[in-house]
Amino acid sequence: MHADLGIENKGFDQEGEDASKPAEAEGEATSVVADGLSELHYTQIKPYAGMPKEVLLQYSSQACYRLPREILFWLTVLCTLVLVAVTATIIALSPQCQSWWQSSPVYQIYPRSFQDSDLDGIGDLKGIQDRLDYFLYLNVKAIWISPFYKSPMKDFGYDVEDFREIDPIFGTMEDFDNLLSSIHDRGLKLIIDFIPNHTSDKHVWFQRSRNGTEKYKDYYIWKDCESVNGTMTKPPNNWVSVFGYSAWQFDVVRGQCYLHQFLKEQPDLNFRNAEVLKEMTDVIRFWLEKGVDGLRMDAVKFILEAEHLRDEPQVNPEQNPENITSHSELYHDYTDSQVGLHGILQGWRQVMNEYSTEPGRYRFMVTESYDYEEIGRTMMYYGTSFVEEANFPFNFYLLDLSESLSGRACYDLVNLWMTNMPKGYWPNWVVGNHDNPRIASALSQEYVNVINMLLLTLPGTPTSYYGEEIGMENIVVSEDQIQDPFGKFDPSENRDPLRSPMQWDSSPNAGFSEANKTWLPVHPDYQTRNVMMQMNDSSSPLALYRTLSALRESELPLHWGWVCLVWSDADVFVYVRELDGLSTAFLMVLNLGNGSTTDLTSVVPELPREASVRVSTLPGSMKTVSLAAIRTERGEGLVLEYHMREPIHKVSRFRENCFVSQKACYFSPLGILYKNC
Repeated sequence: MHADLGIENKGFDQEGEDASKPAEAEGEATSVVADGLSELHYTQIKPYAGMPKEVLLQYSSQACYRLPREILFWLTVLCTLVLVAVTATIIALSPQCQSWWQSSPVYQIYPRSFQDSDLDGIGDLKGIQDRLDYFLYLNVKAIWISPFYKSPMKDFGYDVEDFREIDPIFGTMEDFDNLLSSIHDRGLKLIIDFIPNHTSDKHVWFQRSRNGTEKYKDYYIWKDCESVNGTMTKPPNNWVSVFGYSAWQFDVVRGQCYLHQFLKEQPDLNFRNAEVLKEMTDVIRFWLEKGVDGLRMDAVKFILEAEHLRDEPQVNPEQNPENITSHSELYHDYTDSQVGLHGILQGWRQVMNEYSTEPGRYRFMVTESYDYEEIGRTMMYYGTSFVEEANFPFNFYLLDLSESLSGRACYDLVNLWMTNMPKGYWPNWVVGNHDNPRIASALSQEYVNVINMLLLTLPGTPTSYYGEEIGMENIVVSEDQIQDPFGKFDPSENRDPLRSPMQWDSSPNAGFSEANKTWLPVHPDYQTRNVMMQMNDSSSPLALYRTLSALRESELPLHWGWVCLVWSDADVFVYVRELDGLSTAFLMVLNLGNGSTTDLTSVVPELPREASVRVSTLPGSMKTVSLAAIRTERGEGLVLEYHMREPIHKVSRFRENCFVSQKACYFSPLGILYKNC
């Protein structure tokens, strides 16, 4: 009976007495029989694999097992806490990531001239969609499209008849939606124009206002004036429009004069009417809900006018007031930059912030205001440390290079912006747009590459006008062919020449259109200057633009670091880009005059004796350059890379010429940026 219970089993005793040793080592089982029951008592010495729970519990409380287990537990807790603390510290010390409008150049498209898809000789939205891969090729991620709203086209889209409709010339709202979707599918961003100051005289608001409809009666600025037979004989004051002559126009329907700071077909809205402000804010919401990523606020300084309507002072007090016809002949104390303007813009910024909460969908805002020598007015568009406004106002001061091109003039213009810009804000640079001559025509073809190098290596956001990357030039438009309203008033100010069709290839009409005639002539050099040809030429302006755009994106000092303006003379402008904690730095040597040799070692002894050539505007440049004798030819630019011994921005004699927008330092052991440095 006991044997049947299997109390003792020596069946594995194959080797005699040796077979019993494991039983002694591992423990043995004995049986005690009481009242016909058997109990098993284990005398196990060591734990063994596969032991039952009851055995395991006998050993788990022993110190030799409990102590290592507790040590491992608390080490795990400690490591977790350290990891959380390190992660939190890195997040707290890391600078805010740059947004999309900071990390990429902004590329301006004039839609009439970019690509025609429907054979009418005028560019359109479908045409832009067909060319979107070009921006990936350029390494550009932000596109700004000039107006495409429904319009009578008296000012080529800046006279808006309906802010919520697409003009048939450019397509339909479905075309826009498809374009926007394709832009976002490629990881690109879209900025559009918002034109708040005025509407077209065909807009339904103006039609109702001139008819005296109660709600719309004060949507525009109406004043009594003298007239004879429907013609104004004496305006309310001496204000002059940007396009010339009186800023007032008599309306026979209403029997009053209305204000227009641009064309008479562009009546100014009355933003002192709360309903007007609400209407235009709703327009902003409409496009943000569509999904656009940013707005360029057009001609913002004209939004408000002084209510007292006093005459503006004459530039020349001796001039006969009756002979004043040009906008430049008056000081515009009462028609631009009025009190209340920035409150309106700050309110719009808050609206855009409402649509910026989703990750990766920040809504960008830039303002346009030509303030010339009054740069302090321009800087006000940045807002304050307490109230946000524009991400930046457009910086048009580099356009003045056409008046005085030299290394010293370029230094002065860059320094002008950087010294006046509020601390911690983001700069930007514009060298051409739809209102100003192209680089190749304003300066000369030989300066195209060096100006693009300047644009893409300065701190901040560069803005490029379509075609500048291939060096397009202004066309010649005879006086009888002028379409630009400003040009019709003053042919010397005609803007048609800089708005010619984009030159894509050497086919008829430069690949812009298959129509028999384009809205403006294509430049006759299109067969030798076009995108397709330059794609196949590694020494072309297009190849250089791509290289510089990629360099700007990949090198931390070029989009995060300091800029130090270290030297300028009649020919050369030199500046350094560096980042604390990073040994690699860059030295830009730009020739904007005549050929010269520059010795930087005597001016900046902190620089090394030699530097390597990272990018050159001229093919076949040397691989290394002696900083004691940097030879540059007319229009040549060099990006030199060197190993930084001492940061230039910490050298006392350069501190006033060194600037940083978002301060950051590089921590090389972890390969990260931190801000408290």
